[in-house]
Amino acid sequence: MKWKSLYLLALVCGLLTQGCGKKEATTQTEAKPRTVWSVDKAKAWYKDKGFIIGPNFSPSTAINQLEMWQAESFDTATINRELGWAEDLGMNTARVYLHDLLYQQDSAGFLQRVDTFLDIAQRHNIKPILVIFDSVWDPNPKLGKQREPRPHVHNSGWVQSPGSVGLQDSTQHPRLERYVKGVIRRFANDDRILAWDIWNEPDNINQGSAYGKQELPNKLDYVLPLLKKSFVWARAANPVQPVTSAVWKGNWSVEDSLTAIEKVMLDESDIITFHNYDSAQYLEQRINWLKRYGKPMICTEYMARPNGSTFQSSLPVAKKHNVGMVNWGFVDGKTQTIYPWDSWDKNYTGEPKVWFHDILRKDGTPYSQAEVDLIRSMTGVKEKAVAAQ
Repeated sequence: MKWKSLYLLALVCGLLTQGCGKKEATTQTEAKPRTVWSVDKAKAWYKDKGFIIGPNFSPSTAINQLEMWQAESFDTATINRELGWAEDLGMNTARVYLHDLLYQQDSAGFLQRVDTFLDIAQRHNIKPILVIFDSVWDPNPKLGKQREPRPHVHNSGWVQSPGSVGLQDSTQHPRLERYVKGVIRRFANDDRILAWDIWNEPDNINQGSAYGKQELPNKLDYVLPLLKKSFVWARAANPVQPVTSAVWKGNWSVEDSLTAIEKVMLDESDIITFHNYDSAQYLEQRINWLKRYGKPMICTEYMARPNGSTFQSSLPVAKKHNVGMVNWGFVDGKTQTIYPWDSWDKNYTGEPKVWFHDILRKDGTPYSQAEVDLIRSMTGVKEKAVAAQ
């Protein structure tokens, strides 16, 4: 009987060991980042989306991402009203920027506010594209009350994420990893979100603005490894939504013309995104350049009227090629993007005759009735006056 007892003990231990081994294997599998989407998977995701169209959005009462999301300035009334205006135009997405400092400050509170925002967007049939990092404008973000806008200056208070301090300090990478994984994992299976934009213009060094002189001299040396890690972190959260990052400058016509950062952006993206602030000719050229990837495309920034990038010129080209379109700006507000980029150097004393970005005034009336009529014709909604709600 003794040998039987020893045999049974050994058998039980063996089964327990196997069970433990399987559990460890499952944990390792769950932690492994998912692969970049194949062309077929990306096309399957896109096929029932219709014409993706909307603005880059922050409420008119916020000067930047921090003011939009911080508890004391999270303005749900304005968000609801303005997304309602977007719905009236037939828009179905909005590109919205997050910030790593918000997660560091109060991750639970921040995620709850994101959840509230998604509820509001869903009521208006809008599925946002959420932006994780951003390399544009002020490299020194600070939590707390944000400064007032500089009069008549384009995006005078917009901030980068991570800022220069977080970017150059590799010991902060674990904090940034927690942010990326924490946000995406929370909403990884959430049908209210259209896509994740991992990093806005990561290789932008802000030449031509007052912030250019404040940039790290070797900024891109810090960006490249963190960009690679950020894609891995995002896919480790296993989102059902695509992850992407938009190329925005230069020549993408052939693989050899791409920079190291652009190669990462395109190779690691589930769908292809890009920016175009030039005429319809250049928009179509860039679409044709990127067709070699065989994946669905969304232009996540366009529309700078004085540059020839307008709704009238761009939307017909996008429809022709089945490319989604997300213009910069929606309601004229504290970002002041009705003023052009050169307002950093040129003195403006009042509203420009031709708005640079944005569609509506603060009361919801359009800058151009012809523009909103065109947008409605593209989205197929009935014409009606946009009025304050």
